[in-house]
Amino acid sequence: MIRCCRVLERRQSILSTPRSLIRPITRITLSSNLFSRPSSSSITPSKPVAMYPPIKPYESGFFPGANSDKHQLYYEVSGNKKGDPVVFLHGGPGGGTDPKDRQFFNPEKYKIVLFDQRGAGKSTPSAELENNTTWDLVKDIEALRQKLGVAKWHVFGGSWGSTLSLAYAQAHPDRVKSLVLRGIFTLRQSELRFFYQDGASHLFPEQWEEYLAPIPEAERYDMMKAYHSRLNSSDEKISLAAAKAWAKWEMATSRLIVDAEAIAHAEEGGFATAFARIENHYFVNEGFMREGQLLEKQEIDKIRHIPTIVVQGRYDVVCPATTAWALQRAWPEITLHIIPDAGHSSREPGIEKKLVEAADAMASKGL
Repeated sequence: MIRCCRVLERRQSILSTPRSLIRPITRITLSSNLFSRPSSSSITPSKPVAMYPPIKPYESGFFPGANSDKHQLYYEVSGNKKGDPVVFLHGGPGGGTDPKDRQFFNPEKYKIVLFDQRGAGKSTPSAELENNTTWDLVKDIEALRQKLGVAKWHVFGGSWGSTLSLAYAQAHPDRVKSLVLRGIFTLRQSELRFFYQDGASHLFPEQWEEYLAPIPEAERYDMMKAYHSRLNSSDEKISLAAAKAWAKWEMATSRLIVDAEAIAHAEEGGFATAFARIENHYFVNEGFMREGQLLEKQEIDKIRHIPTIVVQGRYDVVCPATTAWALQRAWPEITLHIIPDAGHSSREPGIEKKLVEAADAMASKGL
């Protein structure tokens, strides 16, 4: 009876509160029914979703880096030649693109542009760090836009790709039709410490032991710095061992359930070297930007008008949901989808499904 009275008192209090003092509800979607009464588990796993069918590019080649002929960047275009242009920005940095990345987009509606960032994928020279900064990549995106004769395009990126998407949009808001972002990463020191120093290690202790292994105990107080010296060692044996351990740590933690195929990918020397060297280079240099720059009000105000959908895995330990939440707090106009049974990877079924839906939604807006 006492509880009932208290509930009634609270309801009356809420009803009597002036509307001007009630904070508006922001757009956050939990992409599964968490409040049903399941028979055996708290969450019904997302079912695999069919992405768009595999397609091949009708144009591909290389273009020079915006301020460095040394960098030759691979690009490709697929889908509808007269479609709505979208540029896909891959993760890492240093991760490179994959043919499956084309399949997030309806090939009848989109002109799909992929490219490998400096030192990544098919771009040359592989793993090159010279003239390789966030702002060099922003210039490269603009150079590619101009090369393809695109006035404005949709921008789609996850993980580091979300970082680069935000940096590009804030630098060139007049060139961006929409943003679809996944696994928000803004390169704050708290985000880097959580994954590379003290945080994710508590959830994946056995994988963390392997990540620690190449580093002497006396140097483990700063793992990024310790790895930096080894990844740039003149001894190829030392640098390759460090690269594989660095890449394996991320591959082992990127999905809700550890994926053996992803871990095997980390053993590929060419991929591991580019991925690890470039990531570490950016991270020890703090992304070549101010701490928290991408979340600053003055920067968000530049892109506040751009339609934006964010897809975030609830159990993402690589780019934890707190950063997506920080972005939403700074930018309440975005639509944030929290996927309750997913980690970090875009290949998680729930994330994959929502990203396809988000791309479809942006195409249908006729922006």
